Order: sequence, then structure tokens, then C-alpha cells
Amino acid sequence: MIKNHTFLFVLGLLFTLHITAQETAAYTSDLVDYQKALALYNNQQYLAAQSMFRHVKEETDEPVLNSDCAYYIANCAVRLNQQNADGLIEDFVEDYPTSTKRNTAFLDVADYYFENSKYSHALKWYNKVDEDALSRNEKEAYYFHYGYTAFSAKKFRDAKKYLTKVENSKEYGSQAKYYIGFMAYEGDDYDEANTYFEQVNDQDRYKEKLAYYQADLHFKLGKFEKAIALAQERLAQTEDPNEISELSKIIGESYFNLEQYKAAIPYLKDYKGKKGDRDRQAKWNNTDYYQLGYAYYKQGDYENAISEFNKIVGGKNTVAQNAYYHLGESYIKLDKKQEALNAFRNASQMTFDLKIQEDAWLNYAKISYDIGNPYQSTPQVLLGYLEAYPKSAYQEEIESLLIDSYITSKNYKDALELLQGNRKRYDNKEAYQKVAFYRGIELYNENVFNEAKTLFDASLSEGLDPSFTARATFWKAETDYSLSNFEAALIGFKQFKQLPGANVTPEMNNIDYNIAYAYFKQKNYAQATDFFKSFIAKGSNDRLRLNDAYLRLGDGYFVLSQYTDAIKAYDKAIAINEIESDYAFFQKAISTGYVSQISAKIKDLEQFITKYPKSKLRDDALYELGNSYVKAGENNKAVRTYKQLSQEYSMSSFVPKAMLREGLVYYNSSDNIKALNKFKEVARNYPGTPEAVQAVATARLIYIDLGQVDEYARWVRQLDYVEVTDADLDNTTYESAEKQYLDNNTDKAITQFNGYLNSFPNGIHALNAHFYLAQMYDKKGLMENAAPHYKYVTEKPQSEFTEEALTQLSEYYLGVKNWDLAIPMLKRLEAEANFPNHVIFAQSNLMKAYYQLEDFVQAEAYADKVLRSSKIDNKIKSDAQVIIARSAIQTNNEGKAKAAYAEVEKVATGETAAEALYYRAYFENKEGNYKTSNASVQKLAKDFSGYKYYSAKGLVLMAKNYYALKDAFQATYILESVIENFKNFEDVLKEAKTELAKIKTEEAKTNASIQTEN
Repeated sequence: MIKNHTFLFVLGLLFTLHITAQETAAYTSDLVDYQKALALYNNQQYLAAQSMFRHVKEETDEPVLNSDCAYYIANCAVRLNQQNADGLIEDFVEDYPTSTKRNTAFLDVADYYFENSKYSHALKWYNKVDEDALSRNEKEAYYFHYGYTAFSAKKFRDAKKYLTKVENSKEYGSQAKYYIGFMAYEGDDYDEANTYFEQVNDQDRYKEKLAYYQADLHFKLGKFEKAIALAQERLAQTEDPNEISELSKIIGESYFNLEQYKAAIPYLKDYKGKKGDRDRQAKWNNTDYYQLGYAYYKQGDYENAISEFNKIVGGKNTVAQNAYYHLGESYIKLDKKQEALNAFRNASQMTFDLKIQEDAWLNYAKISYDIGNPYQSTPQVLLGYLEAYPKSAYQEEIESLLIDSYITSKNYKDALELLQGNRKRYDNKEAYQKVAFYRGIELYNENVFNEAKTLFDASLSEGLDPSFTARATFWKAETDYSLSNFEAALIGFKQFKQLPGANVTPEMNNIDYNIAYAYFKQKNYAQATDFFKSFIAKGSNDRLRLNDAYLRLGDGYFVLSQYTDAIKAYDKAIAINEIESDYAFFQKAISTGYVSQISAKIKDLEQFITKYPKSKLRDDALYELGNSYVKAGENNKAVRTYKQLSQEYSMSSFVPKAMLREGLVYYNSSDNIKALNKFKEVARNYPGTPEAVQAVATARLIYIDLGQVDEYARWVRQLDYVEVTDADLDNTTYESAEKQYLDNNTDKAITQFNGYLNSFPNGIHALNAHFYLAQMYDKKGLMENAAPHYKYVTEKPQSEFTEEALTQLSEYYLGVKNWDLAIPMLKRLEAEANFPNHVIFAQSNLMKAYYQLEDFVQAEAYADKVLRSSKIDNKIKSDAQVIIARSAIQTNNEGKAKAAYAEVEKVATGETAAEALYYRAYFENKEGNYKTSNASVQKLAKDFSGYKYYSAKGLVLMAKNYYALKDAFQATYILESVIENFKNFEDVLKEAKTELAKIKTEEAKTNASIQTEN
């Protein structure tokens, strides 16, 4: 039994030894492969090494060997930059927490990343290292590497913590001090930076870098002389363009701070600027431009100072405020006041330096007074200064300018509001008298007569300046005249003439002419002729007015039946030949007839018809000539003349009269058949007219003579406007109403005329009744009531009332802006009117109506027609030129628009003049005459600042001019001011924003301070 047990033991032992030998052999084999892998790793054959380590790891069960293989597999992955490298390291640490290589793995990977300048990766692994597990030598390297890695990642607190631990290290101390110094430099701790830099200043490896930093440090420490010396020393050694630029900046700014501006300029110019994160090229900023500009300014080189200051766009800090203030002063030195205005205004709106703000505002206020202000009225600017600085040493001077500015600014609307709102503080009655007067004139020229009259009364209420008292009296009377208050106008004109201040006024030259017209409108022709004669006797140089005075003098004599004197007056008018020569000639012919010179009358009328083939009075002349031939017994000539009238002027109101007269010639010659046919033609073609009624009455006599009463009865029943049985009642009813009308009993007349038309809608006198009703409603201001009656008259055949009805109905439709109804009336009036002023009225309003309907071709055509007339006043002439100009702009015919606006400027006032001046500037800009264009905009701002729309448009134009002249400050500042101050003009606002964005985008390419919208 024992033997058996021994045998079994020996057998077991032999088996165990065999197994151990096998395991030892396997381990030895793995160890050999491990060593091979390690050799490959040390030879930097990481991929092959990694593969071998993986093989060993898969084959071995030995824990330490397995752990080491995992370590190297991960380490190779790091060096091969494999995507799962960090994961393999993390897995190693997690799978083998007791491995001696755990801390080494962290440090080794961190060092690898460090050596390959992958500092963000390195920092991650240095954070994991247990520094207590490191040897002394390892710690020094670890501290420096960790510190430098943190420095590279701009984590300066951590960097300084670790670099400070090795600042005295033999191996790493110099580098650590350099980087600690650099961090102090970046953190603006210049004393500490300088201390560290000086400790490594003697080392060649840092000299080159430290030269710039030390120069900059001394600059930032205010040691400018030392900074200059260090920077100039380095400048002589380097060829690096970027370093040259930065050193030049240090030297230039140092000289600048030492107030050695001449020395600073070349260095400041050599600075190239800095690149931003997204910039392709280096840029200056606003401070850079300011320093160079100020250096030029201090040298008295204002042109160059301006060229630098005006590159400061959109600045909102102390530097910008200073720059804009000195920019304003530079402009003043060069007598560029408009540019200075904008610069001072900008500086005055900033509060960084209150002293500069006050000085800038003072300059802004004075220049506004001097040249005008496009942003707000000059009085508002001056008043604003006084309110902001009530204790200013310049208070008395500015108050004096404020009062005077009410007149010189010509912005009477705003000035009046300011005066009325501040009467207690600025109780200057003389200024108020003048401003109220001038504002009244503006409103008068805009046809706002009632408001104008109120202001003339306001001016008269002060009455301090005799000349303005006289002028206000005159223009109040002129306003009454325009409102058809002729009696009040006459009183006013006479009062004016007696006032002591009247003799020095321009209105005195024509006062007798005005008085004469007031009498003339009241039908006091005797007085009217006396004053027209008085005006003529004074020998006016105004040929148009003199011509008109002779015409009205002739008319006065004519109405007074003083025909010989009338003929003399008309002859004078014909001789001057400025206006209405045809009218004077015609009236002379008629007057000749009244002095029993029938042959002379016939000769004059025949001459008239030949001399004035296009006269609107030619149909009148033909009719009068026919009548004169009848009177002279030349019936055949009379008939030919009547027929000529009917053929050439089929729409004339004289045609039915001429036909009736032709019928009467036949009747008086006993040619009853011809007479009857002619009377029937009149009755048929002109139903309801007085001529038709008379034709029927005379035809009745012929039928009676012919014994054809039944034929007459059959014929007359076909005429619905003849109610034979009611004729007496018709006449009686009408005559009763007419009597009330002639007696000026308007309300009774209206009632009775309406009663007549209700009873006799087709009555004998229906035409007259409708016309008189229209006139009375019109006079009472009830044009809606008057319009249907005028319409009735216009729809009937031509009569003596047609022209007036067309005129009044057209005016009504124009007033309610019903262009479609107005145009047909105006066209008829143009074709049918006998009075030249009605033709002009028709044509001038047709051009306006077509313009409103955006039919620019027709609008231009009618404007051209208006301008061909020699009888238009300046207001109508201006309107016509404006229509041509505006239409030409709409049809892109800028050449024609330019010529038209040039003509408008000669005669226009108020807003129209502002518009014309704006377009002068516009065309000057288009032609590249930018300075001239700016001068025009400045005139617009000074003379027409009350018209804000054109002020705003002018400013946008001025901005474009300045940018074309390389003045970015002026351009951007003006556009920003437009955007801020003129929000109610959407088209101008849109244009200003577009231009501003365009300029800022361009300027941002060279100025880092400019912010643009992405």
C-alpha cells in the first residue's frame, strides 16, 4: 500500500513538473516577443510594435505582462494619432488600476502631445498626473511642461502657478521667467513684466523677442524716452514688416505723448495696423487715425489733419469726440463751414468731455447762424444752446444772434412757433412783427389766404417798424382782394398809401394799380380809370403791368361810354404789345363803331380777322363784322360773314346768334323761305336758347304772312321747349325771380328761380335760371349745389353762359380732385373759351390733372402749351416748368428735367423753389461736380430749411458728394443724422440706410473700429 502511494506521489510530481515546464516555456516565448515589440517601440516603429504587443497580450496570461502590453498598445495608438487612442489610455487605467505604469501613462502621453505642440491634448493628460508620484527630476519637467501648456492655452493663472515653481530651475528657469514676464505683460502688470524680462535680457535666445516687448513695456509705463530708444535700436536690426510696423507705432505714440508731433508723424504713418480674427488685411482703428490727425493738426497741416480725422466713422467715445472737435476746428481754418457744422454737431452730441461738448455746441450754433442748418432751424439751435448753458459767458451774444436768426434763416414757420412758444423769455416784438409778416407772405404765395391774413394782422398788432407795418397793411389788402373782399381791399390799399413807412417799400411802386383794380372789381369805373391813369403817369418799367393798365383803362372808358378815350388807351396797349394785343384791337374796333364810324369799324374788324387768325376773339369779330355789314346795308357781305363764322367756329356761342341774324337778313329782304329755313335750323340745333325762342317767334310771323298757321302749329308742337300756352306765365315767373337777383336778394332769388324751374323745367328762360342759380350757390360757398346747374348750362348748346359755367364746373371738379370729370370740362374750356385767361386756366389745370393721373406725356404737352403763352404770371409759369421737370424725371428724360428745373428756379417761391434747388444739386452730383452740388445743398439748407422733405433729400445728396470727395466722416455722419431726424420720409430713410451700409462696408476694409451689420 505504501509503495503504491509513493508511486502515485512520484507520478503526480512528474506530471506537475511537466506542466510547469510547459508554462515556463510559453512565458519565455511571450517574453521574447514582448522584448521584440519593445525594441520596435523604441525604434519608433509604432504600428509594428502595436501589432506585436497585441499578439503578446492575446497569448499571455501573465497579469504584469498583459498590463504592460495594454499600456504600450495605447501608447502606440497615441503616437500613431489613431482615433481611439485616448480611449485606449482610459481603458488601460480602468482595467489595470494597480499598474505601476498608470501615472507614467498619463505623463508619457502628455509629454508626447507636448513635444508635438498639441497643447490642448497635453493639458488634458497633465491634469491627470499625480505629481507626488514623480521623481524630483520628473517634477521639474512636469511643472515646466504643464505651465507652458497652460500658457499656450491662455490659462495664465495655472501657467503662472506651475512656471513659478521652476523659475529658479537651472534647466527651465530662463524660459519660465520669460513666460511669466510675458503673462504679466499681457495682463498689463508692466512692472512685474519688466522685472522678469530684465532677468533674461542677457540671453541671446530672448533678446530679439524682448526688444519689442521691453520697448512696449516702457511705453505703457509712461517711460516714453526709454521706449523710443529701445524701439529705435530694434528697428535698426529687424527686417520683419510686422515688427517694423509695431515698433513704428511705439515710437510714434511715444513722440505723440511727449507732444513732439512733428517727430511722431513719420512713425505713425509707418504703422500698418492689426489684423482681426476674420480680417485678411491689417487695419487701423479710430485711435490710430486720431493720433495722426491730431499730430497734423498741431503742426497746422489742416488738410492732412482732416484727411485722417474724417476716416473716424461711427466713433462713440472720448477719442471720437476729441477727433470730431478738432476736425471741426481744422475745417474752420480752411473756411469749410458746412463740413465744420457737421463735425461740431457730432462732438456736441457726445458727453464724454463736457468742456469739449460745450465748446462744440457754441461753434455749432454760431456756424448755424452763419450758413444755415439742414437738420433743424437756426433759432432752435441757438435756443438749445442757451437752454443747455444758461450761465454761458456767450449768452448775450447768442441771444442777439437768436433774434436776428428769425429773419435771416427764412424758416419763418419754425421761427414763428419758437417766438410764440417763448414770448415771455424772448419778447422781441420787432422780430415777431417781421417773422409774422414773412410767414404771411409764404402762406399767401401758397394760396392759403385766410391763414395769411391772420398773420398779417398779427404783424400789425406789434407795429414797431413803420416799413413792416406798411407792408403788412398792403398784403392784408392784397389777401382781401384774392378773397374777393374788394371793398376791404380798397380800404387797405388806401390805408397803406397814407402810412409813413410806405414810401420806402417796394409795394409803393404799384399801389395806384392795385387801388385801380379794387375799384374796377367793384364796377366803380370812374375811380378805376383815375387810378389807372395815375399809375401810368408814374412811368412804370414793368411793361406787362403797364400794358395791362392800358387795357383796363380802355375797359373803364368803354363801360363809361367814353369811346374816344377808350380807343386811345387801347392804341397804347397795342403799341406795347406784351399781352392781349388782339383783345385791345378788338375793343378798339368796337369802340370805333360806337362813335358812329361804321366804316372805320368795318375796316378795323376786317384787319383784325386777317391779323389775328388764331385769336380766341376771332369768332366775336366775325359776328360783329356781320352785324356791321348789316348796319352798313351790305347784306351779302353780312351773310357771307355769318356763314364763315358758322363754318369755322361751329362750337362758338355766336353761331346761333349769327344764324338768327342771317335769318333776319333774309326776313328783312322779304326772302321768307330762306329766312324760315334758317330760323328752323336755329330752333332745331339750339333748342331752348334765347336765339331759338326768337327764331320761333319770327318764324311765327312768317307763317302768318304765308297764311300757314296750321303748318306753324304742327311744327311748334315738335319743340318741347316751347310751351306756347304758358309763355306769359313763364315770362312773368322768370322776371319776378330775375328782379330779386338783380336786387341782390340772394336767398329770395334762389327760392324763386328754383320755383320757376320746377314749374317750367324746359321753360324759355331755363338756361338763364340755371346759370344764375349756380352763381348764387357758388357765391354762398355751396358748390355742391351749384355744380348741377353749371352742368346743365354746359350740356346745352353754346351760349353766353357756357364759358363761365365750364370754368366754374372745372374748378369744382379740380377742388374735389375728380380728375376724370375735370379733364373733359377743361378740354372744352380750352377749345371754346373767348377769354385768354380761361384758356390758360384750362391748359394749366389740364397739365396738373394729367400729372396726377400719371399721364406724363400729356402733362408735358399741356405744360409746353402753357409756356407758349405770353400772358401767364410767374406762379403758373413755375407750375408748368415743374410739371415738365417732374414728368421728365418720371420718363427718365433728365436732360429736359434739368432745363425745366433751371427755369423753375428763376420764378419759383416756397416749396417749389426748394424742389428746383434740390434738383440743381442732384444734376450737379450726376455730372461729378460734387463741391458745386454741396454748395447748392447748403443754399437749400439756408434759404429753404422749412421744407423738411427737400432738406432731407439734399442731405443724402450731400453725403454722396462727400464720399465721392473721400470724406467718409461727413458722409456717414450726415446719413446717420438723416436716419435719426427724418423718420417720417420713408423713401429718404430707405436711401440713407442703403448708402450708409454701402459706405460702412467699404470703410470697414481699412478701419477696424467700424462695425457693420452681417
